[in-house]
Amino acid sequence: MPYSDLKHALPPEAEKRISRDDARFALGRIAAFQYIALGVFLFLLAGFWVLQVRDAEENSQLAERNRIKTVPVLAPRGKLLDRDGRVIVDNEAAITLMLTRETLNPDHLDAIARGVHMDPEDLRARLKRFQSRPKYVPMVVKQDLAQDEIAFVESHRDANTFPEMELVRNQRRLYPRNGLGAHVIGYVGEVSEQELDSSDFAKYVQGDIVGKAGLERQYNDMLMGVDGQRRVVVDSGGREREVLESKEATPGNSLQLTLDLDLQVVAELALEGKKGAVVVLDPRSGEVLAMVSRPAYDPNAFATRVTPEYWRQLTSGGDNPLLNRAIQAQFAPGSTFKPIVALAGLETGIIGDHDAVSCPGGANFFGRYFHCWQKHGHGTVDLHRGIVQSCDVYFYTLGNKLGIDNIAAYAEMAGLGKRTGIDLPNEAEGLMPSTKWKLRTQRQKWYAGETISVAIGQGAVTATPLQLASAIGGIVSGGVWHRPRLVKATSTVEPRRMELKPESVASIVSGMYGVVNEGGTAAASRIEGVEFSGKTGSAQQISNELRKSGKLDANESKDNGWFVGFAPRQNPEIVVVALLEGGEHGSLAAPVARDIVKSYFDKKLRLTQRGIRPSPFALLKPPALP
Repeated sequence: MPYSDLKHALPPEAEKRISRDDARFALGRIAAFQYIALGVFLFLLAGFWVLQVRDAEENSQLAERNRIKTVPVLAPRGKLLDRDGRVIVDNEAAITLMLTRETLNPDHLDAIARGVHMDPEDLRARLKRFQSRPKYVPMVVKQDLAQDEIAFVESHRDANTFPEMELVRNQRRLYPRNGLGAHVIGYVGEVSEQELDSSDFAKYVQGDIVGKAGLERQYNDMLMGVDGQRRVVVDSGGREREVLESKEATPGNSLQLTLDLDLQVVAELALEGKKGAVVVLDPRSGEVLAMVSRPAYDPNAFATRVTPEYWRQLTSGGDNPLLNRAIQAQFAPGSTFKPIVALAGLETGIIGDHDAVSCPGGANFFGRYFHCWQKHGHGTVDLHRGIVQSCDVYFYTLGNKLGIDNIAAYAEMAGLGKRTGIDLPNEAEGLMPSTKWKLRTQRQKWYAGETISVAIGQGAVTATPLQLASAIGGIVSGGVWHRPRLVKATSTVEPRRMELKPESVASIVSGMYGVVNEGGTAAASRIEGVEFSGKTGSAQQISNELRKSGKLDANESKDNGWFVGFAPRQNPEIVVVALLEGGEHGSLAAPVARDIVKSYFDKKLRLTQRGIRPSPFALLKPPALP
């Protein structure tokens, strides 16, 4: 029976009761719906209050970020120019990939890394190092992107794929080819965590590109510019539509170096295929005209990120191409030390120009026989001939008379055993032994027999090529030592001066002139029309006992070849030191110096014939140096 028929079949009282139940049920449903509607309304109202009132500023910023990006404008580093204004180190356009960490999705990292040929773990480690920096600072991912990498970024940086990717135009370092001037110039790279912990890099932050070696590091603060930024409106694909604000980057200061690019090239070519160093100084000012260390490395390999393969190549094999031998190789100077010993003898009055020594090929001192390099001896030798022929017996005898402390005093006066103060990092000190030095370092007394070897530049004495160039340059200039420098400055440091007897200096210069021009040990390096003077030197790298043991190969047991030369004879303008590791004889190092000196005077003659003109850079005011 239908419900309506059943209802009419009930008693009137029951029918009324059912009607009342239906009404109450309907009212309950209506009330429940009203409560639900009110709850939804209150929920929406609370959400609206959160969005529009409590978090209004933050949400406004988030909305703004969806359409406005802040793009860094990276400042180019200053250029490096030679003394005539020619560019040695420049910059070239490059593209850098950055990630905006505010919109970064960690799940995208692996795909992004693969797209730009990076190890995903390296990218994650890079991101971890950036955690300490504010979120709004973008993270540099990779510099100098290749064309296929740029294409990947351009096609994937829309809002639906990898919106955190950003391409930024910048300037990467462009160094000379074939490692020319590599050790002087140095290279740049991203500041490391270890460097950030040091005082030298305390003001920099993760991701900054800084100088790592050479002049790039020494003058990093001057070469670095100040980055700018651009606020731009972008569409959903990440493309710029409007520039709202732009702050241009301030480029770094360019530096004019003291290097002469012509002499630098000649010196580089002279050392091609050899291991050693060359230093060319102007003793009148301390300006370094050329500085070469071989083997070298390619700074361009460091301009972005050096590959592990290339780093292993540089750090294995024993040749150590990262070592700047001009300021860090510390070797016994051999017979190039003899002019300093001669100066000590003349200044103290222990010898005179004509005091003679007989050289039969060797001499006994303190129960030991010391050989001269000339097995048959030099006969009767005075100071002049002792320098010209580099007679060991003459200097054994002189050193024995002087004693180690007299030798050390004049060697230290000339600058050996301490840094020259050149504007390059990590210069070595060398070593000048003395009685105090041995007592302090070895807790032993100095024995007179040890002085015999030191007198010919062997034993414990060591020097760098730069130290030797500065020392001899100051002596032949009459006792004036200018601090070596590689960057032109508006002001110079006052030179050190010592009162040397003019006749002592004249005797040293005369002897060194004879080495080249009077049939001495560098007679083959004479230059027609140039009063070229110098001193050869050969120095053992190992003891005679080790040499005889046969434990080393032929190259390891060869002597080092040294030559120090200057020109002209009076008021010298140029001093050259050449070191050939394993070069055996100084006479083989002398032609390297000869070629450089000849190039210097050939260029000077050409300029004189054309009429001297100021360099292009001379019209610009160089920045003040620290």
